[in-house]
Amino acid sequence: MVHVPLGLSAWVLSVWVLGLLLLVGTVPADADEIEVDLALVLAVDVSQSMETEEQLLQREGFIEAFRSPEVHAAIRGGMLGRIAVAYVEWAGAADQRILVPWTVIEDSGDAHGFADRLAREATRRGGYTSLSAVIDLSVQLLRASGFRAVRQAIDISGDGANNQGRNVTKARDEAVAAGMTINGLPIMLKRPSGAWDIEDLDLYFRDCVIGGPGAFMIPVRERHQLIQAIRTKIIREIVEVPDVAPRLQPAQSDRRADCLAGENRVRQRYGN
Repeated sequence: MVHVPLGLSAWVLSVWVLGLLLLVGTVPADADEIEVDLALVLAVDVSQSMETEEQLLQREGFIEAFRSPEVHAAIRGGMLGRIAVAYVEWAGAADQRILVPWTVIEDSGDAHGFADRLAREATRRGGYTSLSAVIDLSVQLLRASGFRAVRQAIDISGDGANNQGRNVTKARDEAVAAGMTINGLPIMLKRPSGAWDIEDLDLYFRDCVIGGPGAFMIPVRERHQLIQAIRTKIIREIVEVPDVAPRLQPAQSDRRADCLAGENRVRQRYGN
């Protein structure tokens, strides 16, 4: 497990992450010889706003997805029949952990191995919510992976708006400019009530977080939807599926979200 140290500037952090990835072996030694249909970073929210039950459901959703025959079939159906996946947990600006490093998956055994490794890891909770920091880390992971990927994607699940670190739209725009796609799973299982909650998290994800070729999001409003939604989204990311679900949302609408909603909540509570 990789712990990101506190107090690093964005530039120093990016250099540190790249060096550490090579040091700990998260990049396969022969990765420059491996072609994949998709290099996918699963970026999973473990901030304080995620309740224990939500975290357990979220983890179960990813485990079950990679044990699912539907996901195995989607991988096999690709042009190359293999993908590369890394699993990252995130909270505040200095709190991202690579829980499962880059793993090549091309058969059901690989997929079950990825799921089993994830199942062995304990869940945890962090503080604050920095979507921008996890996007930046994911970009570095994709750039350092060494895989020759037909597509590169960042899959972000979360239940809150960016309230620490740099502006989320700047991080998103840089990732999109690098040819990456960011998809979202806004988790809306409870009504906004706390000091950090915002209304219409799905609109926030649509306007401020997701982007790039084919970007989409699947909002989750009921607990019983979460596991299925995670599987549906991963299949959609692996291969084009025209009839995935009515919860699939386009990235365009007339109504616009406030992309500084999270930061404004912090200012209202603590001042500048």
